[in-house]
Amino acid sequence: MQITKSDELLRNILHERRQKLASLIDFPVILWSGRSIPRNYPALVYPFRASSHFLYFAGLPLENAAIRLESGKLELFLDDADPGSTLWHGEMPKRAEIAERIGADAAFPMSELKARGTNAATIALQDSSIRLQQSDILDRSLAPSKSPTGIDLELTQAIVSLRLSHDAASLVELRQAAAVTVAAHKAGMRATPTAKIEAGVRAAMESVIISENMTYAYPSIVTVHGEVLHSEHYHNRLQAGDLLLADVGAESSMGWAADVTRTWPVSGKFSPTQRAIYDVVLAAHDACIDRISPGVEYQDIHLLAARIMAAGLVDLGILQGNVDDLVEMDAHALFFVHGIGHLIGLDVHDMEDLGDLAGYEAGRVRSSRFGLGFLRLNRVLRSGMLVSIEPGFYQVSAILNNPETRAKYENFVNWDELGKFADVRGIRIEDDILVSAGGREVLTGKLPTKALEIEDLVGVSA
Repeated sequence: MQITKSDELLRNILHERRQKLASLIDFPVILWSGRSIPRNYPALVYPFRASSHFLYFAGLPLENAAIRLESGKLELFLDDADPGSTLWHGEMPKRAEIAERIGADAAFPMSELKARGTNAATIALQDSSIRLQQSDILDRSLAPSKSPTGIDLELTQAIVSLRLSHDAASLVELRQAAAVTVAAHKAGMRATPTAKIEAGVRAAMESVIISENMTYAYPSIVTVHGEVLHSEHYHNRLQAGDLLLADVGAESSMGWAADVTRTWPVSGKFSPTQRAIYDVVLAAHDACIDRISPGVEYQDIHLLAARIMAAGLVDLGILQGNVDDLVEMDAHALFFVHGIGHLIGLDVHDMEDLGDLAGYEAGRVRSSRFGLGFLRLNRVLRSGMLVSIEPGFYQVSAILNNPETRAKYENFVNWDELGKFADVRGIRIEDDILVSAGGREVLTGKLPTKALEIEDLVGVSA
């Protein structure tokens, strides 16, 4: 097997990552890649996605594989493909070839992993069948990945410390995913005037991602019901007067993600009420990005968004009262119901399989407040972090029409004035921001956010 320049780069960065891990822990580690899950019969499977923790140290999306790390060395455990599989899947590289490509110190069939499992730490996978295999190899029970104990907790904390800040190789992948995501959103806007239903816009966006040999980092959200935060339905007709919210992100072939949201008018022109709310959300978006810098508390950025949203809604007559008081009582959260953003990396919500161990600084816990309880990231920002900034405005009927909510905020919401904004179901504006020594870099900054620029990209339907 001939080692290419890209292979050399991969080997070097993987070597560097495992050396850094070895400096933080003094026990062996076994990480599993996972396997495909059948949809309904064994040969028809869902697309395979390797565990992100495995990918970080192994570099390649290998299926049914494991790696053992100790003292900076890597052992690969992988079975060679059955000769009969060539008919269906073509020639597959041998274990020895893969080991050479990733710079493994040794390579073995999976059957030999059991003998190497003594006193090893791991991170439990989401797949229950793989967790059983992990328990068998390690000869002990495993706690869920969000609440590890013992050496598994020590390993988790070490991996979090490494993955919070992205190295140069990670950033190459993240920039590529961001660039393709920007192109996908522009394609979605251009496709809107001729699309009949949401699925038409989704198809235009995902075709850009697929054509770059990438996949989507999460199920695409392309909906006229922007108040439904994770809508995965695409059957609604596109009609003049609707806003279309598209939350679509590409994932590189090596698993690195982007996460971007834009909201645009189906007709190509915001109504006055839509434009008014859009500009409030954009003001929060821009101000929060301007605050990003090493040493800044991410929760303070969220609270900045809350104050700007509250002030804007006061100016529009929707909220009534002092801005600081409104934020303290979480009145803004009636409309801005989620946190300002999250970590981005090998997962679109990076390392959230670890619960709040990655997103929250040690010793911090989730707030019980309505306006803070959904904050996914509560850390001091550091150089190399990639975070999203995604303020939004949503009219969620279950919240706004709840009798207790109406009673609590009776004197702080002008419900009659809010009724004039019925054509604004949901607006979100989201970008991916790299925290850098000099402050920040918007990796998705080539996708416009200003209302007039959005209108120009969409155009006006006939």
